[in-house]
Amino acid sequence: MTEQTPARQASHANRATRAEIWRLIKPFWVSEEKWKAWALLLAILALNLGMVYINVRLNSWNRDMYNVLQSRDYPQFKSLLWQFSGLAFVFVAIAIYSVYLKQALQIRWRYWMSTRYLDRWLAHRAYYRIEQGQEGRLSDNPDQRIAEDLHALTSDTLSLVLGFISSSVTLFSFIHILWSVSGPLSFTALGQSWVIPGYMVWFVIAYAAIGSGVVWWIGRPLVGLSFNQERFEANFRFGLIRVREHAEAVALYRGEPQERAQLTARLDDIRENWWNIMRLTKKLNVAVNFYGQFAVIFPMLVSAPRYFSGAISLGVLMQISDAFGQVQDALSWFINAFTTLASWKASINRLAGFHADVERAAGMPRTLAVTQHGGSAVTLEGVQLSFPDGSLMLRRLDARVESGEHVLISGPSGCGKSTLIRAMADIWPYGEGRIALPQDAPAMFLPQRSYLPIGTLRAALSYPAAEGSFEDALITRYLGLCRLAHLASRLDVAANWSQALSPGEQQRLAFVRVFLNRPRLVFLDEASSAMDGETEEALYAALPRELPGVTVISIAHRETLARFHDVRWKFVPPAAGEGAGHRVEALPIAA
Repeated sequence: MTEQTPARQASHANRATRAEIWRLIKPFWVSEEKWKAWALLLAILALNLGMVYINVRLNSWNRDMYNVLQSRDYPQFKSLLWQFSGLAFVFVAIAIYSVYLKQALQIRWRYWMSTRYLDRWLAHRAYYRIEQGQEGRLSDNPDQRIAEDLHALTSDTLSLVLGFISSSVTLFSFIHILWSVSGPLSFTALGQSWVIPGYMVWFVIAYAAIGSGVVWWIGRPLVGLSFNQERFEANFRFGLIRVREHAEAVALYRGEPQERAQLTARLDDIRENWWNIMRLTKKLNVAVNFYGQFAVIFPMLVSAPRYFSGAISLGVLMQISDAFGQVQDALSWFINAFTTLASWKASINRLAGFHADVERAAGMPRTLAVTQHGGSAVTLEGVQLSFPDGSLMLRRLDARVESGEHVLISGPSGCGKSTLIRAMADIWPYGEGRIALPQDAPAMFLPQRSYLPIGTLRAALSYPAAEGSFEDALITRYLGLCRLAHLASRLDVAANWSQALSPGEQQRLAFVRVFLNRPRLVFLDEASSAMDGETEEALYAALPRELPGVTVISIAHRETLARFHDVRWKFVPPAAGEGAGHRVEALPIAA
């Protein structure tokens, strides 16, 4: 989860084009899942058409029932009750399976899209590059995009498409009925006689058009407000999670007032935007409810003169009222779906921005090449590192690390030592030159703050290998070597180990991973900074003993570790007149 960069995100809130919408929706329907997906969709459409057909039958039944009631025909009344029972039973069965199949299609679509977006987000380390390139981002909180917006996209798209098709079929089915039963409207105006055939059809079209126009005019800002509401909610959750993740540091700093102030400010954003949504929704509900309530009595009002004149029966009056309601409801699809449309459009906009960020991160030009070769040495040729804004961080570095050699990187804080490690790990794209790693030498990179997945201790120790990849006896041995023997009895205990273990224990656990996975290249980025000096030296001494021939490149500030290395790469700040960027001096370390 990441903090917002609201300026460009807000401007992107209404900019997803039809091409972008199609790019988001299309892939699933032409994928390997297409046959099952289309079969489910056609089955749902068939069931929805069946529901429309039953509604047409019920419209005729409605006319007959009221005529029977008017004529007090009891035998026919009982017959119509049996007829209704059959229609109602079929309608209920169709409605149940329509929802069931829709949910089945929705979870298939969501699962397919989620796995593809996870693949894109994790491929080429796009997730890391998106976090590094804060400027120019169009989206925020990738976790929310994948978990929530893909769910909203699939759910809302199916609801809107199926609702639109069902409304269209209902419209064409009932507009014919309404035309035939409403008859002509005759009146005199401006000294002439006028006749409007099927006048109820024209009334309902005008009524729905005016209502839709009013709702659209009132509700236009809802898309942007929905977009911002999700953004503010995500910011608030992010702040809460940050307090949880850094609970000890906040407590030690007595930072509760500052955290409360920041969280309250984010909550204020939620409240202010929510009030804007409330005010707009109130206006929208006024229009929608007046529109809906007046539609109940409107067909009665305009048909009453023909009924009281004896031109139509009570049954036909009720049939007109029902047909008017069906046509009006079909024409009101936009009004009824407006809130869903606004939410759907906001999700589309966020996903379009996220998609653009992932594509940009994956397609970022690589002027700093990290390759593999058949030799045994790590080579750096013409390597220069830059900040994301293009300013120079490290000037040209040409170096070679032989197999089994141990290199200590030292220099002042913030000079680019960790960035050089990131470049060799192929996660820092800003720079130029070429870094070549041995092809047959698996590598492990240990950051200062180790990542511990939530789960069993065995899984945390095995990471990045799968749980169960190593024998318990081997795990126990290396726990003892890394002075974590007290954890040997807790291998099957599931916990949030990043909270349960101290920083020093977490770093020692990372060394257990190194010994278990047995890499040929080990990169240590202040990976022992939280350990006591004795333990730190013991683990550095154990590396060549447990992993003979291992190549080690490490960053450390304690001079006591120099004796475990062969060469020092010293970061030297630029002298006066040299311009920006540190340079590296390679110095041998005396035995």
